[in-house]
Amino acid sequence: SNLDAKLRVEMRAEISKLQQRLGVTTIYVTHDQIEAMTLGHRIVVMKDGEIQQVDSPLNLYNLPANKFVAGFIGSPAMNFIRSAVEAENGKIAFVHKNFRLVVEGPFAEALKPYVGKEVWLGLRPEDIKLRSEETPGEHTVIRGIVDVVEPLGAETEIHVRLEDVKITARIQGYEPLKPEQTVELEVDTAMLHAFDVETEKAIAHALAFVE
Repeated sequence: SNLDAKLRVEMRAEISKLQQRLGVTTIYVTHDQIEAMTLGHRIVVMKDGEIQQVDSPLNLYNLPANKFVAGFIGSPAMNFIRSAVEAENGKIAFVHKNFRLVVEGPFAEALKPYVGKEVWLGLRPEDIKLRSEETPGEHTVIRGIVDVVEPLGAETEIHVRLEDVKITARIQGYEPLKPEQTVELEVDTAMLHAFDVETEKAIAHALAFVE
């Protein structure tokens, strides 16, 4: 982790090839979640000396056991927005001053015990894009104010202010947005996560119900 970025990438590849060639079980300790994701077949995520989750890299990313794991795995980190859960014409909605995201199916069923309560809504930056003309209705849209724009070449990271929180969106390609500009973001509701406010344990992951 003390190497520069290019050497870190090269060293990760060399360590991976060495482990495959030797065919031995290897324990690798790191604070770098990218190293853990790229090198590990099974990862143990720990916090304050306690195991939070033991799983494959993809399961840690897609089905985190709690809010800590969800925020630790993935770069940029998962966005968390405290939202109310409301029932709407047989459907369930995450409600915030800046949005009303409607979900359906088994994910909505898992949220029914939380109707009338608040939860942590989790959404990853890569599951957010700029709203297009084809976006149907308002039930997948978040409105906010652009805070910072970071062009990275093949993609653009946009930091957006909502009423009481900042979120990050990772947009493919370059988007010439400016700070203080109002922006409408489209969320992939099939990739949402929900966590209990008190225990911070996962309530449900929308992806878990996708066949």
